[in-house]
This record gives sequence, C-alpha cells and structure tokens, in this order.
Amino acid sequence: MLTTLHLTPSFGFGDRLGMATPGHIAAVRAAGGKFAPIFAQQSVRENARTGRTPQQVVDDASRAVEAAKWDAPWGADADHLKALEDIPPFVNAGYTFFTIDPGEYVDNEADVNPLDVLRKKAATFNWDELCALYLDQTVDQPWGKFDAESLMRATVKYGKAILHASSMFFRLSGQKDVFDFEVSVDETNSPTTPLEHFYIVSELTRLGVRFTSIAPRFIGHFEKGVDYIGDLNALDSELEKHSAVTTYFGTYKLSLHSGSDKFSVYPLVAKHWGEHIHVKTAGTSYLEALRVLAGYEPDLFLKIYSLGCERYEVDKLTYHVSASLELLPGTNDWPSLLNDFHAREMLHVTFGSAITKFGAELKSALTRHEDAYYEGLRVHFAKHLNLLRDKNESE
Repeated sequence: MLTTLHLTPSFGFGDRLGMATPGHIAAVRAAGGKFAPIFAQQSVRENARTGRTPQQVVDDASRAVEAAKWDAPWGADADHLKALEDIPPFVNAGYTFFTIDPGEYVDNEADVNPLDVLRKKAATFNWDELCALYLDQTVDQPWGKFDAESLMRATVKYGKAILHASSMFFRLSGQKDVFDFEVSVDETNSPTTPLEHFYIVSELTRLGVRFTSIAPRFIGHFEKGVDYIGDLNALDSELEKHSAVTTYFGTYKLSLHSGSDKFSVYPLVAKHWGEHIHVKTAGTSYLEALRVLAGYEPDLFLKIYSLGCERYEVDKLTYHVSASLELLPGTNDWPSLLNDFHAREMLHVTFGSAITKFGAELKSALTRHEDAYYEGLRVHFAKHLNLLRDKNESE
C-alpha cells in the first residue's frame, strides 16, 4: 500500500530507468523487512535528465509492486524539491514523502565570516528573541551549547534556509493533508555541526513545521556511488552527537543522503541511529544496470562509457564528485570498471546523457537480461540493508 511511513526505519530506492523495483523488492525481502521501502524516488533534477514525469515514476513502481504481490506499506519520495512550483506535480501523482532542499538559502560563508560581517547579516533576524531562546541554556549537552558567536553563525548560516523550508511546508499543507516531510541541507559546502542540527530542529519546531526526517551535511565526503571519503573515527564521534540531538527531541529520523555504497559507514549508522533512520540511494541501481550490460552487452556498454567520458566535465557540475578522467583505468575486463572509483562516479553523473541517447537500447537490453539485473540488485541492496541492521539484531 502506498502510504506515509512516519518514524518507521526506511530506505529509499531511486530508479532512474523505471525497471529496478522487482530487484528492490527482492532485496527487502531477503534482508528480513526491517526497513520500510520507498520504491518511487526521483528528484526534479533526475526527472529532467531522464525525461520522466512524477506520475510515470510512481506508475512504474506501482506496476512492479502489484506484480510482485507486495502488500506491505511503501512510499514515494518527491526528492530535493527546491521551489514552491516544484510541489504540485508530485502532489497530483500521489507522492507520500516530500524532501525539501533549501540548500540555495544556506550561507556557507557564515563559518568563516568576520564578526562585523556576521553582525550585519544577523541584523535581518529577530536577534533579541533568538538570544533569549538559546543563550539562557545553562546545561551542557553532548552537542554543545551556544554562545553569542556560535548562535550568530548558526542563524546566518541556516536562518533563511529554515524560513524557505517552512514556506514549502505550509504550501504543501494547503495541498495535501497527510505526508512525510524531510528537510535536507546535505548538498552544501559546509558540514552541519551537531549544535547547528539542534538549531535547525528547534527553529523548524518553533515555526510549526511537522517533519519526519532531517538530512544534515555530515563531515567528510558522501559522494555518489562510492564509499565514504574521510576519517571514520571522527565520523563515528560526530554521528553519536547528531544522534543525541535526535534522541533529545524524539520526533523525527536522521536521513543519510548519497547513501549508495557507503559500506564502511552503515555499521556506525546502525550503532548510533538505531530506529531513527532513513537512507536514500539513487544511482547505484543504474550502475548495476550498466554492470549487466558490461557482462552481456559489451558493445552497448562501451558506447555509454565513451559518451560518459565526453560528457563528464559538464554533467558533474551539479554534483559533489571528485573522479578524474585522467585516472580512469585501462582494461578489457568491462565488468571490473564498475568497481573502480573514478569510473563509477563518471558513469553515475552522466546517466542523463546516456539515457537521452541510448535509453531505448539500454532498456531493451535489460529486458533481455532481466533475471541477471534483478539478481544483481537483490545481492547489492541486501548487502546495504544487512549492514544497516542493528548488530544485536543481525547476530
């Protein structure tokens, strides 16, 4: 049943081709069903690049759900909505989960601005009210405590983003009665500290925004389709503090974006976040489709690979990736390219170009080899889901 999932632990399966849901269903079943699935998940950016509509995304997932006789709850995520006009097509298509991305309103310079610059920026906010709310806190918490400077930086950094998220929430509330609502600031240059996380949640709550999940920008690098880049010990400590904020409020989940293939991070997420968890994946299902082509249809795979090399420098501009074309491996073992960091990121972000030019051929090939595709997805996502389970539960 397509429905809201609220605080149930959940996992989002992006499907850029509209063909992956049978494999996603198999993976959820194989992993024992702890996570409620979001089978339809697509952003405005992805729809523009794939040529699909919000309605088509939901319809493709619904057909697969019906064919597989899936009778448990599942969700549909209108991902990374940035503007008020983004909302109606997803409401009309019956989406249940709305991810708001106010990243364009985040002031990344607030972390390094001199105090005189900060004061000028902060003058546009109700500073006396904010000081009364936050500077009178006398009890130290795991995520820290505000002084005047840290409060000013948090206000300048996230204040306008919070107001934009609030306007998106109330616009959506006027069009739909019941929905899951997520606020995501993960696609920004500056990490969200646990203290800033506390500020974001406090302000959203004060403004009357009812949200199901928050996606901070964590330390290190969560790039597309590859494992975590950064200090895992530092991340371990940081995730514990973020979890403490979530536990303090007890009303929402933490959301991990760019969650595909972050195998070194999942045990930390399971340890600290417990039941308060949502993970979002997208392009890794497309990469598994290319793995099938590399093994069964190498000529088509090489056409897509060559196009990706041509398009990478342009297509990567709206993503946080660090792959270099100069470091692509030379090999005749085409399936092994799908294990290489640089090849994975290059292929991941050029999906729109590949689907535009070779979409019909790609889907036809996957139809011929659908059993291999679904099995690859089952294995790949079962690995994700099993690592995200609580250690005690998996023993």
